[in-house]
Amino acid sequence: MANRARGDVELQAGGRVFRLRLTLGALAEIEDGLALDDLSQIEERLKKLRAADLAIVTAALIRGGGHEMNPAEALRLPVELPELVRAVTAAFGGNGEGAEAAPQPVPFPGQAGSSSASA
Repeated sequence: MANRARGDVELQAGGRVFRLRLTLGALAEIEDGLALDDLSQIEERLKKLRAADLAIVTAALIRGGGHEMNPAEALRLPVELPELVRAVTAAFGGNGEGAEAAPQPVPFPGQAGSSSASA
């Protein structure tokens, strides 16, 4: 079961439930797998998402959730594309809803600088 407090998102594919979690390790894998110089480039890269990129991101998030998966296996997941995009978007902190539901990455759940110390 997904732990919403930790940012977990469930993805049902082929009769299995996978937990997606955006961990520091998943971010590092995404950054490396997409050949990015730093995390600030994730948002721009995901705006022009290719199937191979989606597989890299999905596999990293699924591994972050505790399941073994590589990008080639992610490409073979029996799941509808809109559902996969919804889950990936939600794992990045988006709501994953709407017709234009494309990943709008937020590196970490919550907002930077949203502590209670701000007036």
